[in-house]
Amino acid sequence: MTQRMNMYQVAPEAYRAVMGLENYVQSNVDHTVLELVKLRASMTNGCAFCVDMHSRDALAAGESNRRLFSVAAWRESPFFSERERAALALTDAVTRLGEHGVPDEVWDEASKVWSEKELADLVMAIATINVWNRIAVTTRAQPPTEV
Repeated sequence: MTQRMNMYQVAPEAYRAVMGLENYVQSNVDHTVLELVKLRASMTNGCAFCVDMHSRDALAAGESNRRLFSVAAWRESPFFSERERAALALTDAVTRLGEHGVPDEVWDEASKVWSEKELADLVMAIATINVWNRIAVTTRAQPPTEV
């Protein structure tokens, strides 16, 4: 598969705008949770570029292989905290946003363990990785073959 375009080269202003969101969430969301959210959304969206990048980033930050592999089956896995589970459930609901939106039970569980500001930042993080996934999948961005 060949990359269709390099979004940064074609629309640098738009790319920088999305980077502004990325910088915000990196400064305001717990790094471990952020990497789990990015990995889960990227898996759901089938974004090979982002799955590769965020799994490598998480490993470099000290995340375990076991937890990273378990993101694919997080509901059945014992390796995630209550806050991480709430973040992953919200990630699934926002990423697969259907005609009825995010279910109340998902939102209610998240709001039990995250403050309103934390939830706002978490929603921004989920939205941001979904933007990146859609750009990468649409343009067929490829992960590096050598690391």
